[in-house]
Amino acid sequence: GGPFALVNQDGKAVTDKDFRGKMLLLTFGYTYCPDVCPTKLQDISLALDNLGADAQWVQPVFISIDPQRDTPAQMKQYVELYHNNIQGLSGTMEQIAAVAKVYKIYYKRAEDTGDGNYMMDHSTGIYLFDQEGKFLEIFGEGAEPAKIADAIKQHLHK
Repeated sequence: GGPFALVNQDGKAVTDKDFRGKMLLLTFGYTYCPDVCPTKLQDISLALDNLGADAQWVQPVFISIDPQRDTPAQMKQYVELYHNNIQGLSGTMEQIAAVAKVYKIYYKRAEDTGDGNYMMDHSTGIYLFDQEGKFLEIFGEGAEPAKIADAIKQHLHK
């Protein structure tokens, strides 16, 4: 983890410091992702539901690795499909490269699919940070929402 400066789904500039005071549940992806990203966001949504009242202490964030297509308006429309508390962040190519470097995220544009569209290869983890921005743990692909919620509760109630 580390510092970042991006734009949220409402077009407002945000930094990592704007999320202090809440646990950060962070993942990277893109809105045109056919399978992994929708599954991750659904898992995050279910984990938040499992948290009940404790969900107020968690800020889920989805950072785009495809800023060419993922405008703030596109991010807003996409994250609202999953949960009303998820923040969708994007930025310039340079901003995304910087945040990916700081968070050690792999991403790369794959070959065009032949219809003018393209896929993006990317890291699939969901990262949990404490209220001060300190890394706590990573949930790999296929992590069950109940286990994510249980881990968050354990960290919240230490």
